[in-house]
Amino acid sequence: MIIGKVTGSIVSTRKQDNLIGNKFMIVEPIGIMDGEKRQLVAIDNIGAGIGEYVLVAQGSAARIGCGAPDSPIDAAIVGIIDDIGKLG
Repeated sequence: MIIGKVTGSIVSTRKQDNLIGNKFMIVEPIGIMDGEKRQLVAIDNIGAGIGEYVLVAQGSAARIGCGAPDSPIDAAIVGIIDDIGKLG
Protein backbone atom coordinates (compact mmCIF):
# COMPACT_ATOMS: atom_id res chain seq x y z
CA MET A 1 0.00 0.00 0.00
CA ILE A 2 1.23 3.50 -0.77
CA ILE A 3 0.32 7.01 0.34
CA GLY A 4 -0.35 9.57 -2.34
CA LYS A 5 -2.05 12.85 -3.09
CA VAL A 6 -4.96 13.05 -5.51
CA THR A 7 -3.95 15.51 -8.24
CA GLY A 8 -6.76 15.14 -10.75
CA SER A 9 -9.48 13.02 -12.26
CA ILE A 10 -9.99 11.17 -15.51
CA VAL A 11 -13.20 10.97 -17.53
CA SER A 12 -13.68 7.86 -19.62
CA THR A 13 -17.00 7.50 -21.44
CA ARG A 14 -16.05 4.19 -23.08
CA LYS A 15 -14.66 1.43 -20.92
CA GLN A 16 -15.06 -2.23 -20.08
CA ASP A 17 -18.56 -3.01 -18.84
CA ASN A 18 -17.52 -3.92 -15.29
CA LEU A 19 -15.83 -0.52 -14.90
CA ILE A 20 -18.95 1.49 -15.73
CA GLY A 21 -20.00 3.75 -12.86
CA ASN A 22 -16.52 4.00 -11.35
CA LYS A 23 -14.55 7.20 -10.86
CA PHE A 24 -10.87 7.34 -11.83
CA MET A 25 -8.39 9.64 -10.06
CA ILE A 26 -4.78 10.58 -10.74
CA VAL A 27 -2.65 9.92 -7.65
CA GLU A 28 0.91 11.11 -7.12
CA PRO A 29 2.81 9.06 -4.52
CA ILE A 30 4.38 11.20 -1.81
CA GLY A 31 8.14 11.78 -2.04
CA ILE A 32 9.44 8.96 0.12
CA MET A 33 7.13 6.40 -1.51
CA ASP A 34 7.33 7.34 -5.18
CA GLY A 35 9.95 4.80 -6.31
CA GLU A 36 9.85 4.64 -10.10
CA LYS A 37 6.25 5.84 -10.43
CA ARG A 38 5.46 9.53 -10.59
CA GLN A 39 1.68 9.24 -11.03
CA LEU A 40 -0.84 6.47 -11.30
CA VAL A 41 -4.51 6.07 -12.10
CA ALA A 42 -6.58 4.61 -9.29
CA ILE A 43 -10.22 3.65 -9.14
CA ASP A 44 -12.06 5.58 -6.43
CA ASN A 45 -15.10 4.03 -4.78
CA ILE A 46 -14.86 6.04 -1.55
CA GLY A 47 -15.18 9.61 -2.81
CA ALA A 48 -11.71 11.10 -2.51
CA GLY A 49 -11.29 14.65 -3.73
CA ILE A 50 -8.50 16.50 -5.49
CA GLY A 51 -5.87 17.63 -2.98
CA GLU A 52 -6.58 14.88 -0.45
CA TYR A 53 -4.00 12.37 0.77
CA VAL A 54 -5.11 8.78 0.24
CA LEU A 55 -4.11 5.16 0.81
CA VAL A 56 -3.77 3.22 -2.43
CA ALA A 57 -3.77 -0.57 -2.76
CA GLN A 58 -2.24 -2.09 -5.86
CA GLY A 59 -2.49 -5.35 -7.77
CA SER A 60 -4.84 -8.08 -6.57
CA ALA A 61 -5.41 -6.22 -3.28
CA ALA A 62 -6.91 -3.35 -5.29
CA ARG A 63 -9.32 -5.64 -7.13
CA ILE A 64 -10.39 -7.43 -3.95
CA GLY A 65 -10.72 -4.13 -2.06
CA CYS A 66 -13.13 -2.87 -4.71
CA GLY A 67 -15.15 -6.05 -4.68
CA ALA A 68 -14.29 -6.61 -8.34
CA PRO A 69 -11.83 -9.53 -8.47
CA ASP A 70 -12.39 -10.05 -12.22
CA SER A 71 -11.96 -6.41 -13.28
CA PRO A 72 -8.85 -4.89 -14.86
CA ILE A 73 -8.02 -2.76 -11.82
CA ASP A 74 -4.38 -2.26 -10.85
CA ALA A 75 -4.76 0.49 -8.22
CA ALA A 76 -7.62 1.50 -5.93
CA ILE A 77 -8.06 4.26 -3.37
CA VAL A 78 -8.99 2.41 -0.18
CA GLY A 79 -8.79 5.20 2.39
CA ILE A 80 -8.67 8.96 2.85
CA ILE A 81 -5.98 10.12 5.28
CA ASP A 82 -7.04 12.58 7.98
CA ASP A 83 -3.52 13.39 9.26
CA ILE A 84 -0.39 12.77 7.23
CA GLY A 85 1.92 13.47 10.19
CA LYS A 86 5.65 13.56 9.41
CA LEU A 87 5.31 11.84 6.02
CA GLY A 88 4.00 14.86 4.09
